[in-house]
Amino acid sequence: MGYRKMRYILLAVAGAALLAGCAAQPQAQPAEESLRLDRATRADVMEAAQETLAEMHFVIDKFDVNSGVVHTEPLRAGQFFEFWRGDNVGSFNAAEANLNAIRRFAEVRLCDADDGLRVDCNVWVQRLSLPENEVASVSRAYQMHSRSTPLLQRFELGRQQQQSLAWIDLGRDAALEAKILQRIAHKVR
Repeated sequence: MGYRKMRYILLAVAGAALLAGCAAQPQAQPAEESLRLDRATRADVMEAAQETLAEMHFVIDKFDVNSGVVHTEPLRAGQFFEFWRGDNVGSFNAAEANLNAIRRFAEVRLCDADDGLRVDCNVWVQRLSLPENEVASVSRAYQMHSRSTPLLQRFELGRQQQQSLAWIDLGRDAALEAKILQRIAHKVR
């Protein structure tokens, strides 16, 4: 393959990655749908919720049968090579997880309803905001995010960067919420 052809391919790939990173995030409306179960017991639904979240690699932070709440710790979004992960629903979420540091929290709540149990699921998404270092020249661009050297690349943040590090809320992930509710329903029925 010639140099010129390879250069055009690299430019096309870089352009596609840039467009994917700059594309407007689809405004995911929170799922208004709740799962309604008329024949399931509270304990069965809580167990199904716990199993579903564990299968999706969430770590359970709170599991309270009496109040009907299952809450997870933050889960780093799966990368393209982690094909067994199921937390990126849709191509936008998969691309976003590969371009940025993304994490998700999930919460499943059970409520008593007139026709049985109502199961609600909320998944919140956050993106890591990493402050940059001041770059004195192009030859020191490798130090933009860390104290690396040209020969050894490290990811060590300076004191000022550590203080400015923040997780930015991106809202809810309606597609993942629907997927979790669907898996819970499948386990209970």
